[in-house]
Amino acid sequence: MPFGKNARVLRDIKARVEVQDSEVLRRAYIAVARNETLPSQVRYQAQLQLNNFTKYQRPTTVKNRCTETGRGRGILSKWGLCRYQFRLKALKGELPGVVKATW
Repeated sequence: MPFGKNARVLRDIKARVEVQDSEVLRRAYIAVARNETLPSQVRYQAQLQLNNFTKYQRPTTVKNRCTETGRGRGILSKWGLCRYQFRLKALKGELPGVVKATW
């Protein structure tokens, strides 16, 4: 059974792209909102702009998911795979730098 990109993986990819695109602007608004030397009206406007970001522009929406199956638990972040898919690919020799141990 071939695994394709399911909705969870696509949603996670979209969230990662949006967070990366809006990160500089988000950090600027945070810096202005927390700067107590600025007038309160300016800080308030910066906070309002932060609240207007979409849910995909917030870093808390980014989750580690398996890129093959979309599973959200047991992810090996270096390869982006869950434990089971990592095992399957390692046994087939499809992962660079991973070899089966010989005892």
